[in-house]
Amino acid sequence: MTNYRLYQLIKRTEALKNERHPMFERNRFMKFLGWFMYAYYAALLILAGVLLGLGLKSDCTAAYHCLDGGLLYLLIIDFWDRFILQETPAQKAQAYALLPIRRSFLMKSYLLRAVLSPANMYWGFFLVPFGLVSVVPLLGWGAFAGWLAGYWFLFIFNGLTYLYTRALCMKHMLWFLAPLALHAALVCACALPDQNIFRVPFILFMNSFTRWNVLPFLLVAVLIGIALWANYVLQMGIVYNEVGKKEDVKIKSTSQFTFLNRYGVMGEYLKLEIKQWMRNKQVRTAFLCALGGSLFFCLMLYFTDVYDGGFMKSFICLYVYIVMGATRLITIMCYEGNYIDGLMSRRYSIYELLRAKYYFNTLILLLPLLLISPLMFNGKISVWMNLGYLLFTAGVLYPCIFQMAVYNRNTLPMNAKLTNSNSGTMTQSIISTLILFLPIALEKIGIVLLGPVWGYAPFILLGSIGIATHRIWLRNTYRRFMQHRYENMEGFRASRT
Repeated sequence: MTNYRLYQLIKRTEALKNERHPMFERNRFMKFLGWFMYAYYAALLILAGVLLGLGLKSDCTAAYHCLDGGLLYLLIIDFWDRFILQETPAQKAQAYALLPIRRSFLMKSYLLRAVLSPANMYWGFFLVPFGLVSVVPLLGWGAFAGWLAGYWFLFIFNGLTYLYTRALCMKHMLWFLAPLALHAALVCACALPDQNIFRVPFILFMNSFTRWNVLPFLLVAVLIGIALWANYVLQMGIVYNEVGKKEDVKIKSTSQFTFLNRYGVMGEYLKLEIKQWMRNKQVRTAFLCALGGSLFFCLMLYFTDVYDGGFMKSFICLYVYIVMGATRLITIMCYEGNYIDGLMSRRYSIYELLRAKYYFNTLILLLPLLLISPLMFNGKISVWMNLGYLLFTAGVLYPCIFQMAVYNRNTLPMNAKLTNSNSGTMTQSIISTLILFLPIALEKIGIVLLGPVWGYAPFILLGSIGIATHRIWLRNTYRRFMQHRYENMEGFRASRT
């Protein structure tokens, strides 16, 4: 079989893999929603390109120079957007690593697909209309083509640096600080001085693309070649280590948490929750990412005026309180699917487990309370907003998320690593969207009807009722789970890896 036919076969199996996944039938709506959002944001980029091009054209002669001067901001935004849209080659190549196919060919194929990925051309929805308005009238079609080709080369290099960073971050989360620190330093170097020090060099650099100079194309091509080689070496090592199960084993002392013994069976499940967070890499990574995002928003709101708008204050307050618990609870019972048969062997064990999860995640709310309190003291967030969202999260949003225990039937691996990927279900995505935006709408309605202080009274009242009656709605959730127990257990068993 030739390399080209083998490449086509791998491409075909990628499509079949998604169609034959056990969650395919449940995720069809999410696939439609994903394509809809893709088209929606593409339309927004087209509109932004036209409006920005016309607006800058009325203010300056060469409007594209203004965009070229801010090239650094565009590359940084593109880099962080890829964390949502793009997988690393090692995540895809691991499935074929044990087949009689050269790993070098696999990695080269996936790196080639990463270079030709549509993600590298997504910004074309913005650049093409912007260039048609600002570049073509001044320089002509040839210069416009060179300008677009320069941006495309830069986005390819940006995508390869993302792949390298993503692979390092998935091996250890501390690598996440490297691009964060670098981009923060570059943004400060652009924003703090009176004039952006990179503006003129970037304008000259992008202007050379419009003249089709060989040197800038050659420079970016060399950078792309270096990034490809670095990714090839790193990704090959990752696939080899994971297929060979090469791990660094460290002997650690096991914490017994004996102070929880006084709570009986529920205390044992509390220990299980704590140890799951300490030992499960996927759960720990999600929690640390949520904590980092919460800290970032709080610092931005505390030290700057960027998020001083009413909506952003409400969103940050809600986000900080809900995100740490939602990252664990939206997949409630999915990790327990690995040993669901043992849990079902004892009466009321599921109820005690649900209680332990609620108490543990309610206790976790003390951490976002510490993050929000400085914003309350400096007047950025009112006391009533802080108290309202705290109680509303524990008494209303958590009960809503806990209902996922009835509908989740997809087992998540306890030792999830870089090459393990699991897509969420339609219900999980809908619940995640509702808990992030519906409370803000209710808050605004309450403020309009009752005023800025009493508008949070319904939040406080409903949250207090939910907390006080937690045993009632937890028992209701338990009874509904038991009514669907055979369907759930069948789904957990079928989706185990």
